[in-house]
Amino acid sequence: METEHLMQLAYDREADVLYLSVGNPRPAISREIGDDVLLRIDAETGQVVGITVLNLSTRASLEQLPIAVDLHEMA
Repeated sequence: METEHLMQLAYDREADVLYLSVGNPRPAISREIGDDVLLRIDAETGQVVGITVLNLSTRASLEQLPIAVDLHEMA
C-alpha cells in the first residue's frame, strides 16, 4: 500500500492542535485558509501535504467540523 496517499490524523491535547497529513508528515509551509486553520504545502512541489487546526477545543461545537476544503483548488 502506498503511504503517499494515506491520510494520518493526530491530536496534540497539550497544544490543542489537530494535524491531518497526506502521506507521511514532512516539512511544509503553512497558509492560513480560515480561523485557526492552516493549509500545509510542500515548498518544493506546491503539493498540499496537510491541514492543521489550531485551538481545536475552543471551537463552539463539533458543528464547525468537518472543515470542508477542496485540496485541488488550493494547490
